[in-house]
Amino acid sequence: MPSSPPPADRPELFSWEFAANPYPAYAWLREHAPVHWTTLPSGVEAWLVTRYADARQALADARLSKNPAQHSGQAHRSGRVGIPGERNAELMTHLLNIDPPDHTRLRRLVSKAFTPRRVAEFEPRVRELTDRLIDGFAGRGEADLIHEFAFPLPIYAICDLLGVPAEDQDDFRDWAGMMIRHQGGPRGGVARAVKRMRTYLADLIHRKRADLGEDLISGLIRASDHGEHLTENEAAAMAFILLFAGFETTVNLIGNGLYALLTHPAQRARLQSALAAGDTELLGTAVEELLRYDGPVELATWRFATEPLTLAGQQIAVGDPVLVVLAGADRDPARFDRPDVLDLARRDNPHLGFGHGIHYCIGAPLARLEAQDAIGEILQRLPDLQLAAAPEDLRWRGGLIMRGLRQLPVRFTAEGGDR
Repeated sequence: MPSSPPPADRPELFSWEFAANPYPAYAWLREHAPVHWTTLPSGVEAWLVTRYADARQALADARLSKNPAQHSGQAHRSGRVGIPGERNAELMTHLLNIDPPDHTRLRRLVSKAFTPRRVAEFEPRVRELTDRLIDGFAGRGEADLIHEFAFPLPIYAICDLLGVPAEDQDDFRDWAGMMIRHQGGPRGGVARAVKRMRTYLADLIHRKRADLGEDLISGLIRASDHGEHLTENEAAAMAFILLFAGFETTVNLIGNGLYALLTHPAQRARLQSALAAGDTELLGTAVEELLRYDGPVELATWRFATEPLTLAGQQIAVGDPVLVVLAGADRDPARFDRPDVLDLARRDNPHLGFGHGIHYCIGAPLARLEAQDAIGEILQRLPDLQLAAAPEDLRWRGGLIMRGLRQLPVRFTAEGGDR
């Protein structure tokens, strides 16, 4: 592996300052070391890929496996690669950890249950949840938009979609909160939450087999392809990853997106004017630009070389971990005009916020739906919304894959009552 001393001007990676604004560091890497070997906070060594063209190549390269067992080291066995606790909870057989042909089979089966039509039919429920959450703080004149809005909305939405009974959804909110709170810190809390979710989901799947409904878990149980069905472990793993990936990605998309709008008043005013005129087209391009500009997933999930390959002139050895830096690729000036400028009307915007290739995010339509409803409703109902803290005082959660705020305190003119 590379052993030469780092240049004196190379920025420090993975510090608290880096977490607050990693984009200058990624710009340096794009220019000087676009495929860069580094030691991560966990102690695992990996390649970081920061240029757009290289990122697209890596995301679609069949020689880069998603299976942690392909890692040349033993980090996957100790839980330092992947989601903490998923191995012990028998949750490894989901779409983020497997390759074709198993990935092809599982994705086809899951796609039969998680259809665009099902997501579109869910929009009234998302709107209802959005308004109910805003009702909870609109009369106060102040709120924390992470804990009171961006966090509960996707967790309740995905629980409804999966078919988790209403009386159990607060448990899921607690487990999800434990996952977020422990990111970047002790991994035991995440592993405990994963184990509790796994135990609950296994029991719920067992109960639903005897009484199928119209929810997503029932759809996963029904799904078949040429006589093949999801096993109970596969169904539990798929329900888990839809929940795990589906809620935190959307928490950060809504939170980061609202923060970007609050710190770019001209762009925010442009969107509010369009919404007030009944024009929702700009809202669609706005969410795509927010995904590109400061997206919820900073680094794509782990990949491991199954044979030697070359990326941007660097030799990747068998077993080497590769992390595609989506946040770096989506600010690459070689692909995006004025990449550090937020332009809600940007049209040429093939961002990588939901990935690329066969592992493109299956929940992307739901995330887009939730983000459009959440951002659109907040801007219309609380038109004078503003930050209640200086940007430099806000804290970002320490972690490797996701990028999101710990809090987003705001103030606004209180509504006179519930809508």
